Amino acid sequence: MRIAVDAEACVGSGLCALATPEVFDQDDTDGSVVLLAAEPPPEFFDAVRDAIESCPVKAISMAGHQE
Repeated sequence: MRIAVDAEACVGSGLCALATPEVFDQDDTDGSVVLLAAEPPPEFFDAVRDAIESCPVKAISMAGHQE
């Protein structure tokens, strides 16, 4: 699984960082998404999917292997 984020589209809700703090964080200045792991290990796949689904502006996407 490879993750991409659109920080410009992000509205800073922080739901991704709450769902998977090992993969997502928020910028201290404007709250936009910061990607910590573009290719997270399999144990985070479900939480990343939850983060993607919870993003109100769909600023997170994934491609590749989806177990």
